Amino acid sequence: MRERLQPGTEIDGFRLDECIHSGAQGLIFRVTRPDDPAQMIMKVPRFGQGEAAENLISFETEANIMPALSGPHVPRFFAAGSLEHTPYLVTEWVEGESLESLLKRGTLRADQIQGVGAALADALHSLHRQDAIHLDLKPDNAIVKPNGSVVLIDFGLAHHARYPDLLAQEKRFAAGSAPYISPEQMLGTRSDPRSDIFSLGVVLYEMVTGELPFGIPRTLAGMRDRLWMDPIPPSAHSIETTPWLQEIILRCLEPNAAERYQSAAHVAFDLRHPHQVALTARAVKSRQDGFIGQIRRWWLARGEHSAPRRLPNVQVATAPVIMVAVDTSHPHDERLPALQRVTGQVLSLSAEFRLACVSVIGAGPMVEGKDESTTASGIHREHLVRLRHWVAPLQLPPHRLALHVLVAASPAEALLEFARQNHVDLILLGAPRPSQHALAWWRSAASTVTAHAHCSVHVVRVPGHAGEVESTPGDALQAAAAGQARV
Repeated sequence: MRERLQPGTEIDGFRLDECIHSGAQGLIFRVTRPDDPAQMIMKVPRFGQGEAAENLISFETEANIMPALSGPHVPRFFAAGSLEHTPYLVTEWVEGESLESLLKRGTLRADQIQGVGAALADALHSLHRQDAIHLDLKPDNAIVKPNGSVVLIDFGLAHHARYPDLLAQEKRFAAGSAPYISPEQMLGTRSDPRSDIFSLGVVLYEMVTGELPFGIPRTLAGMRDRLWMDPIPPSAHSIETTPWLQEIILRCLEPNAAERYQSAAHVAFDLRHPHQVALTARAVKSRQDGFIGQIRRWWLARGEHSAPRRLPNVQVATAPVIMVAVDTSHPHDERLPALQRVTGQVLSLSAEFRLACVSVIGAGPMVEGKDESTTASGIHREHLVRLRHWVAPLQLPPHRLALHVLVAASPAEALLEFARQNHVDLILLGAPRPSQHALAWWRSAASTVTAHAHCSVHVVRVPGHAGEVESTPGDALQAAAAGQARV
């Protein structure tokens, strides 16, 4: 096949330049098209004598899925060739460096692990929201762009809930790359987005330690060990591993999908806010379970089979990130009890939520006094205490709750940026006071947030005033789950 495809060859208006990759499954060329300035590549699967049929099945899978995906975390799709003539895929050339290339230079610094890990989680969350699961996440399938974001490539083993799963239908063993696959993939389940979270845990482990938690298994039996095996804690490889990072990694690597993070958005949140990570026994673990513990894990894993019955987008929607904006500058504001009550009602509708309580305050004093209350850190602490007092009646477990005091000149812009960066699904905030002039509403944080938020917004009104009716949160959370904007 290589002999027929040489630089200068034209296929359906695309001109082949140099071959930049020649692998077991296919060839990749840089290509150009007249009057199109876009940088593109063409992937051509290997087929013919001695080539595996899986190459063409993976090509068909990718040709189905790529046009259905969009956003900054996947390459832009341009064209696909037919099997009758020359099968090919043309996608955007992504500027950046593969994570595999970065790791070849050694383990990453703590700040790099946080940034790249959160960007990987961002990319997976975007994919899952589009009803797709990658199922082959590994360092060479992640491109780190100069701006720090991550683009996922190679969707030949992916699953999309709205397209035929050719690999599953033909009963092909397509578990993915041996060091990174999840336990449920080993059992034949290809429809659980939490499989990508397990693979993300393997990648994070590798970034921290330079090692793979399950090695490079050479046999099917060796690959099945991850259904029960307790990996060596990252801190045993690297003493610089912080407890919060070990907590995140080992939670991602839980063999039972129900014990992992239920959404990649939650992984991204914890990586960006390490001081908010709720630590468990995972965080301080220094060695593998002993013989008895491993036998117990093996026994419990017998017959394990994860088979979710929900679309990936619906599965992710069961674990929403909810943000409530609390005005701690006016702790006796009559809106705060109503906001607290509605927040409790919203949280009762989900078992796997993450709540972020956010207060926005102005800049601290230009000249600090000797009294703590007149210092920037003292003021910040006071607002954190007020946030904690406000949320205390909800009696939330620590791993469901995060408290944030943001310093910004524009509360609305700070809230919008926090919501965007942390994949917030629903924003709760109070309506302007009834005494405010109508024009003031358009200048308020509430109006700006509702006008520009990427997600659903629920404005809580205080009952008892003329024209005011207390709103109910059920429809807003349902709209957030459906990815709709609702005010």
